[in-house]
Amino acid sequence: METQNGKRPLRLAYSSCPNDTFIFHAWVKGLLPEAPPVDERLEDIDRLNSLALAGEAEVVKLSLFALAHVRDRYALLRSGAAMGWGCGPLVVASKSSLLRPATSPGQAAALADELARVRVAIPGELTTAALLVGLFTGGLRRPVVMRFDRIMPAVAAGEVDAGVVIHEGRFTFASHGLRRLVDLGEWWETTSGLPLPLGGIAVSRALPLSSQEKVQRAMRDSIEHATTRPEAAMPYVLEHAKELDPAVCRAHIDLYVNDFTLDCGPQGEAAIRSLLDTAYSLGLAPRSEASLFWDG
Repeated sequence: METQNGKRPLRLAYSSCPNDTFIFHAWVKGLLPEAPPVDERLEDIDRLNSLALAGEAEVVKLSLFALAHVRDRYALLRSGAAMGWGCGPLVVASKSSLLRPATSPGQAAALADELARVRVAIPGELTTAALLVGLFTGGLRRPVVMRFDRIMPAVAAGEVDAGVVIHEGRFTFASHGLRRLVDLGEWWETTSGLPLPLGGIAVSRALPLSSQEKVQRAMRDSIEHATTRPEAAMPYVLEHAKELDPAVCRAHIDLYVNDFTLDCGPQGEAAIRSLLDTAYSLGLAPRSEASLFWDG
């Protein structure tokens, strides 16, 4: 079936994380009269990246590293990005681990060498978290891919030596008896001077440009609805929050929904291009001549 003439809703896929359910609430609940209808699907980020690789959604939340692999088929919206300062993935280990936190450049180099040799859990091969820890270490030799919400329990149980935690893990790792080894977001910010772009909303290039424009407008309107009426979205957020404490949900939203979410702007665009260029230059993704944004 075709979506161009409205014969069926757009296939929309995003995560159950609080920041995503928060910004998509108004759109998927039909609160935006001009927004195109959608059939929504909620998955973890690794699965979302796989959906994008398979072309199984017209609009999809994906990691920026995954975008580097599907750029010929998907274009970014200028709204909906998970990006900012102080919001990056953390590498954590148990408190009894012999791995030592990086509190100086010398210690960071030593930690990077150690992490490259041990078992490190990552939340998907094409997540931006996996790209960042690979850049920090020069390449993991023993990565262990697992669902993001399994990583902290696995580190605590000794199934792996360290783990890269994302999403609400920034707020809850200590409750699992873990300690931070390095903040990969801080490392990126220090080395690049730019905010960290983690993920974005992409639209299929197979859609007519007029449909892509409607998707962009709906995404921006949905974000504006959420940020001006935050309490209206919270029941939907909590419904999908996997028993997270409401305070953690709010902290998660406050961190990941910011000015870059409404519009990435010139600085956000520079950050995205820098991250993708790094992946391309290291041969970690195929280069593409396709425009980065839907209106590029």
